[in-house]
Amino acid sequence: MLSSILLAAQATVPNTGTTWNWNGTPIIIASCLLVLLIAGRSIRYPHVGPKMPLPFPSIFNNPSVPTFLAAMSFGHIIGVAAVLGLTNLGVI
Repeated sequence: MLSSILLAAQATVPNTGTTWNWNGTPIIIASCLLVLLIAGRSIRYPHVGPKMPLPFPSIFNNPSVPTFLAAMSFGHIIGVAAVLGLTNLGVI
């Protein structure tokens, strides 16, 4: 059950959010691929664990599943930061 204080505060908060769009998607994809290229060569043990079945294993240094997941997570963090920064600057 929600508190009546939360319900009272909810009515006074203005809607400052914007609707989602596809403008930042290429930036996030590019940052994920860039981090995947770098991670396969900079992580200390990139081949420990089962291998990720990527289409071009030589380009990505044939990373393992944990390396792939770590690279995608960090790529999303970098990409979202870039999208938010470019949106605040008015570029996107």
